[in-house]
Parts: sequence; structure tokens; C-alpha cells
Amino acid sequence: MANIKSQKKRALTNAKCQKVNAGKKTELKTAVKKVVAAVEAKDKDAAVKAYDAANAQLDKAVSDGLKKKNYAARQKSRLAKAVNSISK
Repeated sequence: MANIKSQKKRALTNAKCQKVNAGKKTELKTAVKKVVAAVEAKDKDAAVKAYDAANAQLDKAVSDGLKKKNYAARQKSRLAKAVNSISK
């Protein structure tokens, strides 16, 4: 633990942010898994809804600095390809 007062405060702030970020990352992974599950169930409507939600969360994660831009682009592409493979 730090001896300087400002660094003690910073350590507490970092711990809080770490918990918040962990929750956001978990939500993001869950959103992606929902798309994959809907695709496996061959439910086009649910897959499209889940894909839209996952896209929004991926964009938010990039803007918050949780994930890199290329990660989000790769996930969006992969999920879009999966959703489009479902025939109605």
C-alpha cells in the first residue's frame, strides 16, 4: 500500500473502477453469447435483436476504453456473418 495520501485515494478509486469494468466486460460477453445461442437455435428474430444489443454494447465498450476498436469490429463481423447464415 502506498504511503502518500493521494496515492491511497487513487488505489481506492482504481479498485472501484476495476469492479465496474469487470461488470461491463461480463455484460458484453453475455450479449455476445446470446447472439450465438439464438443463431444455434436458428431463431432469426431473436438473433437480430440480440445482435443489435451486442453491437451497441461493443461500441460502448470501445468508447469506454474497455476493448480495442479492432476487437469490436471483428466481433461485429463474426456475429453478422452468423446471423446472416440463418435462413428464414
